[in-house]
Amino acid sequence: MPNGYVTLDLIRQLEIEDQVLMTSKDSVAARNRFIYYPDHLVRMPGPGSSFFSNVFTIFGEPIFKGFVSSISSEWGKPARSADLEDESVGSFIARRLDRRLADNLVSAVLHGIYAGDVWQLSMKSILPLVWYNERRHGSLVDALWKTYSDLLESRRTMTLKDARLIETITKTPVITEKLKGMSAASVYTFKRGIGELADRLEANLRTNNNVTILTDTKAHKISYLSPSSQGEVQAQAGVRITPQQGSPTTHTHAISTLSSKHLHAATPEHDLSPLNEIHAVTVMVVNLYFSNPTLLSVHGFGYLIPRSIPFDQNPERALGVVFDSDATIGQDSVAGTKLTVMLGGHWWDDWTSYPDEEQGASMAKSVLRRHLGITEEPKMVNVGLQRECIPQYTVGHSKRMKEAHRRLRAEFHGRLRVAGNSYTGVGLNDCVRAARDVVVGGLSADEGVRTGLEGFEQEDVWISAL
Repeated sequence: MPNGYVTLDLIRQLEIEDQVLMTSKDSVAARNRFIYYPDHLVRMPGPGSSFFSNVFTIFGEPIFKGFVSSISSEWGKPARSADLEDESVGSFIARRLDRRLADNLVSAVLHGIYAGDVWQLSMKSILPLVWYNERRHGSLVDALWKTYSDLLESRRTMTLKDARLIETITKTPVITEKLKGMSAASVYTFKRGIGELADRLEANLRTNNNVTILTDTKAHKISYLSPSSQGEVQAQAGVRITPQQGSPTTHTHAISTLSSKHLHAATPEHDLSPLNEIHAVTVMVVNLYFSNPTLLSVHGFGYLIPRSIPFDQNPERALGVVFDSDATIGQDSVAGTKLTVMLGGHWWDDWTSYPDEEQGASMAKSVLRRHLGITEEPKMVNVGLQRECIPQYTVGHSKRMKEAHRRLRAEFHGRLRVAGNSYTGVGLNDCVRAARDVVVGGLSADEGVRTGLEGFEQEDVWISAL
């Protein structure tokens, strides 16, 4: 939620509230979310179902095997060892609850967010509050009871830096009259898609005389310039950026939102090796439009696919399917059904080549035919291969970022800072928050220690805040 405040504040400042499309928490997309296991869609329990329906699902669906027994015995399990610095999400769930829940439930959720492997992703970095709660309370059940007690008092557990951010940013109300329905929204987008935010930000920046935007200009090399290396005793330290074509430019400071590996490749004169250790997965996104508006036999946000279903149910290595016509109402100008199929992710880590557009379209249609019984041919198909698009915060991520901070500080002395999805969060809200933090940090007096990763220097301080 704190990161979401920053994005809402940006929307307010850009005056694009009237472009926002909200999906209500009472909508069919919010109420109906599915996981495919082992050979059919399973609707996840939630407020949109009756008590008896939720109980029937938990006790009757194989996907929930081990759920009740592991919850009832979790409070008696010992807390982790004090010297355990991190572990995978899968390891944590298996240790505290049941391995089957990691494979059948949690792996599906992480496919939808990170396209990643539950047995590789870092518990400490991806679910920091749950990681903290085990250390603080010893038991997740005890932590849930404490959370419930806090909610009755309108309190929430959060990091001190998040509490300070909320206090600062809400001095000006971020939920304006035009966004008053945001508190009742489960998700939101824009009339022209999420790219509307970047387009409006660019248009706004272009109105400033002190802003120059260079497109199609690759930063080939980035290097630190000490005062003496510039040939003038009084010259200020800075950063030299050499494009692939054209002359180098010198700047007092630079903020890189390149992926960590690309930044590492662009700084060959500097030892920033931790940046080269962040792996990113490749995802193929296939958008399909069908003219039939009643194509789907079920409705909701869509469904995710866990790592544990039999191979013959998912030979394409799909991650999930979004029912776009249900999930984002208000974008369509013609009737029909829109679906998005996501393929690949960590399943394709060892692949040396990827499907072409025709093969990707065929794979997506095969998934829809097998899982949803859709045999109609789509009227339009768009296939996009997003290479290395989602960084993977694997076990030890925070430790690597702490070392990356130290290297950046030693090599660039606060002149080069980083933001983007390689470091502190892969989502839109995370990236907007990171951008704000690095800019606000640049205004502080202790700029010599600022890298964009200084938050990894110390362990988070957690508080209970109103």
